[in-house]
Amino acid sequence: MIQREGGRGGNSPVGAEVSPPSAGPAGGSFQEMWRELHPIGRHPDSGGYRRFAWTGADAECRAWFKAQAEARGLTYELDRNGNQWAWLGDPGAGDAVVTGSHLDSVPDGGAFDGPLGVVSSFAALDELRARQVTFAKPLAIVNFGDEEGARFGLACVGSRLAAGQLTVERAHRLTDGDGVTLPQAMEAAGYDPETIGPDPERLARIGAFVELHVEQGRALDLSGDRVGIAGAIWPHGRWRFDFRGEANHAGTTRLVDRRDPMLSYAETVLAARREARLAGAVATFGKIAVEPNGVNAIPSLVRGWLDSRAADQESLDRVIGGVEKAAREYAAAHGVDLDVVRESFTPVVEFDHALRDELARILGKDTDLKVPVLGTGAGHDAGILSGSIPTAMLFVRNPTGVSHSPAEYAAEDDCVAGVRALADVLEGLACT
Repeated sequence: MIQREGGRGGNSPVGAEVSPPSAGPAGGSFQEMWRELHPIGRHPDSGGYRRFAWTGADAECRAWFKAQAEARGLTYELDRNGNQWAWLGDPGAGDAVVTGSHLDSVPDGGAFDGPLGVVSSFAALDELRARQVTFAKPLAIVNFGDEEGARFGLACVGSRLAAGQLTVERAHRLTDGDGVTLPQAMEAAGYDPETIGPDPERLARIGAFVELHVEQGRALDLSGDRVGIAGAIWPHGRWRFDFRGEANHAGTTRLVDRRDPMLSYAETVLAARREARLAGAVATFGKIAVEPNGVNAIPSLVRGWLDSRAADQESLDRVIGGVEKAAREYAAAHGVDLDVVRESFTPVVEFDHALRDELARILGKDTDLKVPVLGTGAGHDAGILSGSIPTAMLFVRNPTGVSHSPAEYAAEDDCVAGVRALADVLEGLACT
């Protein structure tokens, strides 16, 4: 929900018919766009969002993005990987300043993770035009596809493909829970999957990418700051644990005769919590698949996905090594086979220091705005692109730190402060 004051004031629901703050173009255009976008993909029961890649909700979000670009007279492009671009100025001129984020969501996710960055980008452009600045470089707003990886199990598909960090062969093998492949989903949505792949020519046009995002933690709330700058993204990855036992009757099979993979899985979940606590890291089994998935049947397969993140590589390795060692011991004790597959991994990302310092310099000119530098355990498109182009991130205060949940929110005044900070940054980077 958008709140009106500080980090904890008010409780106006997202998209409610509230009056925009008397804050000029930044606040007015932000609220107008927010009201248009907020119903798309919102589940009536949970109140969360189900904006999964290449679905109807995704198509509606894409149509919204295109409409916003065209309403501002921007040049609209859809790249070979399904990422959307809105250009002010000549895209081929080079040294472009790009901003944006993503519009897809995790299952029953919140309203702000991703969309805040896209809406703020358009609102920041409106603010710059109201300031009547002169652009010296091309400016673009981007919506990267399938950032959350909710449908196909791999995060940042659009930016990974563009940066060459995801091969075409592997992308074509990605499948959703219903067995639909990524190419099939793209084709059903009206896109050509045969064109996907690295896009170095497009990335070569970009001199800097700045992504605004709601903070997925409470650091800004605890420090009392509205806006922060990202310092680094923790190394993180996803591992799949396949525990294979023997299906049998739940009512007639003696406990001593069972090869129950659920027991090994349950003990591994507890081991992940223990290893993460000891290493000062985080580890989460948040997704599970069971076969045959019957109430009165002992499972033959329990498949669990582990997400783990740590402040440094050594700590992350210690967590994963400890969890796998424990899992293999539990599996052996219960007569269960175990396979562990690393499905994705992103090493530590240190954002471009020169660009980060430039953001701090630009924002530091406003003596009322402190800009602390924050680390984060969440992955982002900006992190994926950091190996190819200079990238940076701005965070907007999240009063509770809740994210990937319908309870995710940011205060209205903080959102407007984020728009103005982004406008200041874009002016400093792209304008004379």
